[in-house]
Amino acid sequence: MTAQPKKILVGMSGGVDSSVAAALLVEQGHDVIGGFMKNWSSPKDDSGVCTWKQDYRDAGRVAAQLGIELHFFDFEKQYRKHVYDYMIAEYKKGRTPNPDVLCNQYMKFGYFMQAAQQLGCDHVATGHYAGVRDGHLLRAKDEGKDQTYFLHRLTQEQLKHALFPLKDLTKKEVRAKAAELNLPTKDKEESMGICFVGEVSIKEFLQKEIKPQPGEVVNEHGKHVGEHEGLPFYTIGQRHGFTQAGGADPYYVAQKDFERNRLIVAHRESELLLKKEAQIEDLYWIAEPAKECLVRLRHRGALVKAQVKPDKIIFDKSQWGVTPGQFAVLYSDTECLGGGVIM
Repeated sequence: MTAQPKKILVGMSGGVDSSVAAALLVEQGHDVIGGFMKNWSSPKDDSGVCTWKQDYRDAGRVAAQLGIELHFFDFEKQYRKHVYDYMIAEYKKGRTPNPDVLCNQYMKFGYFMQAAQQLGCDHVATGHYAGVRDGHLLRAKDEGKDQTYFLHRLTQEQLKHALFPLKDLTKKEVRAKAAELNLPTKDKEESMGICFVGEVSIKEFLQKEIKPQPGEVVNEHGKHVGEHEGLPFYTIGQRHGFTQAGGADPYYVAQKDFERNRLIVAHRESELLLKKEAQIEDLYWIAEPAKECLVRLRHRGALVKAQVKPDKIIFDKSQWGVTPGQFAVLYSDTECLGGGVIM
């Protein structure tokens, strides 16, 4: 029994990580309640496959084994407003957003946390690989799984009521714990990508929301190398099959020329794909701002030294494939400090 048991609402997605997080809190003697969020459901004529019903069943089986209640929350309307609409608006601007960041900010630690308070819970727990101490966000032990990138827009108040039981565990250890407890989700594969995209490609999905506007693809010297289907469907740094005759080195998306509806591609070593700095907007700090720190430009991207200005980040070394719409997330050693949106 833990010295100070807490009443905790655990986000249970039906996956192995959240299952083990709930199991650990039960073992520690806390008063644990499970909560499943339905954030999206695909209409019948949608080729997207959202597995929420199966996930809900899996979460229910785990909750039953652990002897805890499982509450169901339908947040689909809120998700569409705060996450889905944002994602589509960003793609229409030609940027590549990261909706998981908004999902954590507004859903898991927004509406879900409000639901926890209504149930009389002191804290919300999730299966994220991250740590928290006194309202500060910390990197996880498993560097390959660390998810602070997706949590960097949480407030100190949200973090003071957040628990991450997997902070000191590796994915391998989580799997081993699930097997030891014989949890129904012990062998479940990890979900990838965005639920509502399902089995189709992101481009195919976006074409339901964004009208294709074909245009020319040129290399960095202005030579015609192909046609594109619409600038929103491409990401900076993306390798997309544009090649020179004779099977020479492949091209990567380097720039988008919106004025002429042109996609500019270049070889991997091109200067067009290297940036010494990145313009940012909506810079957010969890705690005190810093002028020098480490920055991560994508989930699992390397941490690089940088100087931080209110409207830009200057890298110590030029960075490859800096992508507008993604987040530049800031760190000081093991602590996540916040971040901004790359313009």
